[in-house]
Amino acid sequence: MQTKDIPLHDIKPLIEIQEYSLYYFIALVVVVTVVVFAIIYLIYNYIKNKNSFNLRAEHLKYLKKLDFSDAKQTAYDITNYGATFAADSEQHQRKYENLVEQLESYKYKKSVEDFDVQTKQSIENYVGMLDV
Repeated sequence: MQTKDIPLHDIKPLIEIQEYSLYYFIALVVVVTVVVFAIIYLIYNYIKNKNSFNLRAEHLKYLKKLDFSDAKQTAYDITNYGATFAADSEQHQRKYENLVEQLESYKYKKSVEDFDVQTKQSIENYVGMLDV
């Protein structure tokens, strides 16, 4: 038996095809991993900030709930909690210092009278200008 090499003109030779699917898969895994870690990080920060203690907000809450029936304790509370906001601006600093001077007569005594109208108004003005 004899084989003849017959040239085939209809069939083209095999060509090499570039395969990129592995690279696409690796890129997809990297992108999904980065997105998942970003979401976990954002959720962690949200929970951490949600549960964090805000000293300024707490002091403002105390100042807004002052009980004017006990003038001596209220004077101490304003001096203590108001100092948190004194450094916000020059206006806050001046107002706080003036208020502390007014409250000196209500501290360091065994018994004190109720706040006068001017002092009560100064306290309300100071508390009203505060924000967190």
